[in-house]
Amino acid sequence: MEVSTTKIILASGSPRRKELLSDLGYQFDIIIPNLDESLLPRENPSEHVLRLSLAKARAIAMEHSDDIIIGADTIVVLGDKILGKPASPDEAVSMLKLLSGKPHIVYTGLTLMILNENIIKSDYDATKVVFNDLEESAIEKYVASGEPLDKAGAYGIQGMGSFLVNHY
Repeated sequence: MEVSTTKIILASGSPRRKELLSDLGYQFDIIIPNLDESLLPRENPSEHVLRLSLAKARAIAMEHSDDIIIGADTIVVLGDKILGKPASPDEAVSMLKLLSGKPHIVYTGLTLMILNENIIKSDYDATKVVFNDLEESAIEKYVASGEPLDKAGAYGIQGMGSFLVNHY
């Protein structure tokens, strides 16, 4: 009898994605791909998150072709502005002030890949989120917690940042 050595590999450094897979009971490895995540000319938000989730999965699958690779990417869109992860606490404060009281759309692309079996499944989801009107002191306190610094749009709806959200 042959023992399967297929692993699940998360192609992301996102603490939330790690938490989600762990909460579902999966055992997995994490390998973070080194990619340029810049928006391409004339690329819309759904194309962007799909392209990056696929690129992240593909980058890892090249050396782990028998394994199950999960790639994902998330961005926040307010009007014609795309908000990725803030580069600094000051940028996080600016993003949250921009989002305060406004509806915006969160796009997440997801790719599941097993290269040797020619399995590549990609899709995305778009969710409209409406923020509460935020006091500057609340924004600064939230940013000081460190939570928003590794998240697109500078917030996580599932964590302390839930107070920011009016509805979705």
